[in-house]
Amino acid sequence: MQADAYAGSPVPFDPRALAALVGGTMAGVGVLDTGLRYLYVNPALERINGIPAAEHLGRTVSEVLPGLDAREDMIRAVLADGKPREITISGFTAQDATVRRYWHGAFHRLESGGRVVGVAGIVLEVMAADQEQRALEQARRHLTLLDTAAARIGTTLDMDTTCAELVDLVVPGLADIATVEVFPPDVAAPVRPAPPGVLRLRRAALRAVPALGDELHGFGLTGEYIDYQEGAAVQRCLASNQPVVENLTSDEQLVRSAPGPERLTAYRALGMHSAVIVPVTVRSGPLGILGLIRAGDSPVFTDEDVVIARELAGRAAVDLDHARRYAHEHTIALELQRSLLSEPRPPHPHIEIATRYLPADRSVMVGGDWFDVIPLRDGRHLKAMGDVMGHGVEAAVAMSHYRSLLRMFADDELPPHRILEQLDRMVERSGLDRAATCLLVVVDRYGGACEVASAGHLPPVLIDPRTGARVCEEMTVGPPLGTGFGGYRTTLLEFGPGTVLFLYTDGLVERRDEDIDVSVGRLKELVLPAGGSLENLLDDVLERFGPGAEDDIAVLASRTRTPGVGTHDAT
Repeated sequence: MQADAYAGSPVPFDPRALAALVGGTMAGVGVLDTGLRYLYVNPALERINGIPAAEHLGRTVSEVLPGLDAREDMIRAVLADGKPREITISGFTAQDATVRRYWHGAFHRLESGGRVVGVAGIVLEVMAADQEQRALEQARRHLTLLDTAAARIGTTLDMDTTCAELVDLVVPGLADIATVEVFPPDVAAPVRPAPPGVLRLRRAALRAVPALGDELHGFGLTGEYIDYQEGAAVQRCLASNQPVVENLTSDEQLVRSAPGPERLTAYRALGMHSAVIVPVTVRSGPLGILGLIRAGDSPVFTDEDVVIARELAGRAAVDLDHARRYAHEHTIALELQRSLLSEPRPPHPHIEIATRYLPADRSVMVGGDWFDVIPLRDGRHLKAMGDVMGHGVEAAVAMSHYRSLLRMFADDELPPHRILEQLDRMVERSGLDRAATCLLVVVDRYGGACEVASAGHLPPVLIDPRTGARVCEEMTVGPPLGTGFGGYRTTLLEFGPGTVLFLYTDGLVERRDEDIDVSVGRLKELVLPAGGSLENLLDDVLERFGPGAEDDIAVLASRTRTPGVGTHDAT
């Protein structure tokens, strides 16, 4: 019941109606007669005072609670003029005679049949209300953390990003400092082995409230490896798979919780006094820990804080496990692809070649992009650019099969479309279940013409140093390899001296917000002056077209030089 429930004056007095009205309220309600003796006490006031209701009746406030300053002068004023008054009451009750307590009271005059019969008072403990309000606000903050966790954690498949999202969420709502530390990846650059009995973790994310930012230098840096000695809180947390809560009041406790004794000075400078270490675990095993720290004037962690921290760590663990699995496969696929895409050497001394491979950002799996340059007789050579459909290790392995088959069928006497036909039949027979696009180009000895055939691949670009670039849209495009439909055709393309042949995969030009024909058309803007560097050309292409790519990019540029002419003197 609110303190203004008796607003107005005077109030008709009906004891039975009053008891029914206020019996269930959490506020203390009492009725005093004109001599300020108790006529009625509700159960809440009975609990507040710590005295049974029957022992109140017929006695004054000072007789029931001699240690209470009931402000009887103000209550008598309400009786005299009938104006409601709000009064602050303080003192000691029988419930706890050692702690001074405070109440906010609202008093109203009561009448019956036009006669003043007493005063009704409603009291609410101020300290209790404040504590309830703080608890309510804390509960709301915790609910907000849980509600926003799903939207703010796990937005990418990058482990460090996910860890950063977690610490950003819990600071400052749950901690003054938060850190996420994970086990080193099993597929990555080797990490120096930890000494026996020492646990080594990598600090993936660290966040602190601004007031502590200047003191964090002694706490450690994001990305560094941290060794935890036997008995450290992190070791105990992961060994038991249970949160470890510590009030770090002594140097001995701080050292025991820290990676090593050298951190004591830094911890003291931060004013650390309470820490929670929560395991970040999935069914297959632990991934790392979430560390929460409070410092300075912040309160110690409560049981509810620990429950919320564990819930958040559990939710983040699922996203981190996905990111870890992705990173594992991504690294294997990338290394496999890089090993297979070794830089092709020029097939003949008069051929100049430059290549680039650019994996998409870490939120996308490695694809099956590939290129190759195969020497033929009479100074001719075969260039290939392909893209296996799909991503990941399987796509990279399929790419190696296509590349090997192409080298087997690259016959001196076969035009490009016949090579594609044999590739298509062999892929269908081999049971390789991943289709691929492929562009084959056979360039003649003197570089004045080439034969081109496409299996679902985007057209090449010819960059003439005098007339500019053109997309070879006149060529016939057949279905991808592995479909068994065939129907490939060879197109003869002629070009002038010094012309650069530019091949690419669709990752260079495909964008969600742009039609593919428009994207390919922008390649007509490529320019390379006579004698210009092919390496610089590819650098410029990737700088211009690479940002925003959602798939891997492979590019190859080549041109023919007349023997005896300088490297960059095109004919």
